[in-house]
Amino acid sequence: MRVTGYAYPWDVLDAPGFADRVGELGIDEVAVALSYHSARAATPWSPDRSSVVAAHAALYRPVRDEAWGGARLRPSAPGWVSAPDSGGDAVRALAGAGVPVAAWLVFTHNSLLGNAFPDVAVRNCFGEVYPWALCPSSAEVRDYAATLAAETVADLPLSTVILEACGQIGVVHQHQHEKTDAVWSPAAVRLLSVCCCDHCAAGWDLDPASVRKALAAEVRALVASGDLGAVADELPAEVAEAVLTGRQRSTDALRQAVLAEIGSGPRVVLHGAVDPWVTGALPGLTPAAPADADAVVLQNWQPGRASVDAVAAARSTLPAEVAVGSYVTAVGPAAVPDIGGYVGELRAAGSAELHLYHLGLAGPGRWADMAAAVAAAHA
Repeated sequence: MRVTGYAYPWDVLDAPGFADRVGELGIDEVAVALSYHSARAATPWSPDRSSVVAAHAALYRPVRDEAWGGARLRPSAPGWVSAPDSGGDAVRALAGAGVPVAAWLVFTHNSLLGNAFPDVAVRNCFGEVYPWALCPSSAEVRDYAATLAAETVADLPLSTVILEACGQIGVVHQHQHEKTDAVWSPAAVRLLSVCCCDHCAAGWDLDPASVRKALAAEVRALVASGDLGAVADELPAEVAEAVLTGRQRSTDALRQAVLAEIGSGPRVVLHGAVDPWVTGALPGLTPAAPADADAVVLQNWQPGRASVDAVAAARSTLPAEVAVGSYVTAVGPAAVPDIGGYVGELRAAGSAELHLYHLGLAGPGRWADMAAAVAAAHA
């Protein structure tokens, strides 16, 4: 398996010995976050601090007025790093050390822009805005994503571009002190993640008010049932088809706008899911998506049969020339009991790439797990 390890710019630039640790692990490629959402990131390898607070989504490349002009949607610079091009500096430092580098790009997850411009954010059937989620149905959002892609990869020695949140984000989100756990069933989450903004509604070919009413009624029925395990709903088939077709159309348009700016040089890796209804950082694949990607990476953070079966399903569904990758974390709340064995199971199910999270967040206490995962991938 090819192994890609994920990192933030400060992991590379501010923690002594990063490239040496990567070499000792046997990582094949390092993915550096060049556009990323807000986070508080631990820095266990730093000699002088414990964490970095990234207060909002930011572009870790120069935000050039020449590129963004008078655009309403434009990225913000990260005030928590000192270098004006920390992302580019990290990429060049790794390339200079002989380490292949991937650009890790996050597109529609931006709470700063969603709060400032709610008209381009996802809006559910109750009219509630999800400010963390920019809606791909908006041409303005697609233009923003395309420019972001172009500005992020410009003039950098990259082997791969990894596209995260290149589609619609949904209702489930790590919000401030999240208080929605164990309230919604999978079916309710799916319907609450349907965007009902005016941009989306214009593409439904159905009466928007009737669609919103049908969605809201079914959500209420699912919640009232008390069944937290419900996976099926009774949404009218024509409504389900209209909203999913519209979402897939806008997702394809977003991805194609991004790829047009990236060009044909680097490999294209798409974070995604086989289930077309999935929203989030790894959104559901559209029928056209595999033709645009060299690899599709699945969310396999939760070890067990469901993740292994998802890999097998993806391998049987995707074209042979599209690699299946597995996103695996070594920094979860609890360590994976046998991470090496788990990676071996994913490989046996058809995964050809291990995307390992996270080279900066995993400190000495989790480094043995990182080594075990890489060894299993390369076995």
